[in-house]
Formats: sequence, structure tokens, C-alpha cells
Amino acid sequence: MKLPRREFLHLAAGAAALPAVSPVVWAQAYPSRPVRWIVAFAAGGPTDIVARIMGQHLSERLGQQFIIDNRPGAGGIVGTQAAINSPPDGYTILMAAHVHAINATLYQKLPYNFLNDIAPIAGLVRMPNVMEVTPTFPAKTVGEFIAYVTANPGKVSYASAGNGTSAHLAAELFRAMTGVDFVHVPYRGSGPALTDLLNGQVQVMFDTISSSIAHIQAGKLRALAVTSVTRSDLLPDVPTIAETVPGYELNAWFGAGTPTGTPSEIIQKLNQEINAGLAEMRIRARFAELGAEPMPMTVAEFRKFVADETERWAKVVKFSGAKAD
Repeated sequence: MKLPRREFLHLAAGAAALPAVSPVVWAQAYPSRPVRWIVAFAAGGPTDIVARIMGQHLSERLGQQFIIDNRPGAGGIVGTQAAINSPPDGYTILMAAHVHAINATLYQKLPYNFLNDIAPIAGLVRMPNVMEVTPTFPAKTVGEFIAYVTANPGKVSYASAGNGTSAHLAAELFRAMTGVDFVHVPYRGSGPALTDLLNGQVQVMFDTISSSIAHIQAGKLRALAVTSVTRSDLLPDVPTIAETVPGYELNAWFGAGTPTGTPSEIIQKLNQEINAGLAEMRIRARFAELGAEPMPMTVAEFRKFVADETERWAKVVKFSGAKAD
């Protein structure tokens, strides 16, 4: 039935007068259902643990579950691609990490461009690796290690969690800055690498501090130095490599991202809530147990940080000659 012109105009005017739902109101209502937080690595590692600590905080603050979804495979590529292919609606978060900066150069071909396809949300924490040797190894300092390897080129082996991992590239950066000649033995993960280090099959490893701290404290491994520019509160008596090799610095880092196109109001809301969590003493204490230092940042600061890290890691990857294709 055709409406009279006057009635039609009245209804049209009424519809136009209905309030539009602004992006700000949408963000205030977010989240209205559980949020999936993709971790591109197996459960139990530092990437997973950091995500679970912050995910619990966000669940408590925002009233919806932030569910950790472990998607390991292909050095982080499988989980990252799953996140990128998700709707950009704020209900999928990706655990961003140093591995994404490394992979940008390590792989000749990636099915995505991380800097373009993932929108940064916030930084979480940074943590150093630790240069460690077996208790029977002759060197007790970084200087002594350099002298020993220089006198015995090609006779010392270092373990890593695999090609292109922070443990591998930390050692290659050390090689580049000191000129030492030691042999890389890659493993499928930190666990088997540590096992062989503890058994004396290899002599040195630049492992994440969270994976090795228990062995160091038990006297099963000797920490020579940490890779950060300042000493770790977890190992306050252990010097930095930079104290012997000026300019050396390397940190594993973790943050949060989401598919590009996610509303900026939602990204800002998540950024504020994450930074609020990083300021809580309870959460800072849990991160400190991992040897991790909070790195609160604005969205813009984290975007620049990821870009700078991608450029910095590219130099180390190219020097090492590491490839993963």
C-alpha cells in the first residue's frame, strides 16, 4: 500500500532524527563477548605466559574473557596469519613479539606484511637473554670467554632454540661485535637445547632468562652476562655483555596487535587498559619473576618501536646469513 506523501515525509523525518551510534559509544560497549588472543607459539613459553598474565587482567577489567588461543607453527607464521585473516572488529588480538621483527628479514617470502597487516595496540614487556655456560667451562667472564674462543676457533659450540630465534641472533650479534668463531647448533625449541647444554653436548647458549633462571639459581649453569643494556633485577650480580662489549644490546619483547582496520577507539581503549595493568604492582611482580620489564607505550610509540626493531633485527639477520625458507 502506498503511503500518503505527508505520512511518508513524517516517517522519514522521524528516522533521520534517530541518534546514530558513534564510534565512541561502540568502543564504550566493547567488549560485549569474549575476545580471542592468538599466541603464535606453544603453551608454557615466555610468549604464552606474558599473554596469560595480561589476558587475565583484561578479563577482570573489561568483564569479558580474553581467551588465549595457542597457534604454533612455522616460526610464528601460522598464528600470525590466522590473526590477520580475522575480522578487524577488536575480538581478535595477536601477541606481537620480537619474532615478527626477525621474520620480516629471515623469510624471503611471507604471506603477509606484518607492519602493514597488524595494527599496534600496546607494548607489554621486554626481557633480556642470558649468556650461559656449563659450570666446567673454563671462562668465568665475558672477557675470558672471548679470549678462550679466540684461542680455540671453531671448537666451541653454542645452542639455540632454532634458526632465527633470539638465542641464535644474540649469539650472531656477539660474533659480529667480537670476531669470535664458534659453531651454531640449532634445536627445535629451547627445551632440547637446554638439555644438551646441561649435559655438556654444547658449551654456551644465549637463552631467554625466564627459561634458564632455575638452572642458574641451582648452579647447573653459570651466567656470564645478560644481553640488555642494564643489569637484570633477577640476576643483579650478573654483568651485561655491554660492560665488556660496548654497544651490545638485545632484548626479547612482547606486545599486542590486532588486524589492520580495527576501529581506533577500540585500540585506544585496549591500550589504556593494558598500560593500567602494567602500572599495577601485582602484575609487575609477576613479570619480574620472568625477568621481564614492563614497557608501557602509546599506540604511536609502539608502532615506531616495532618499525625500529624490524630494521634493527634485519641487520643482525643479514650478518648471520640465517634463512628459514
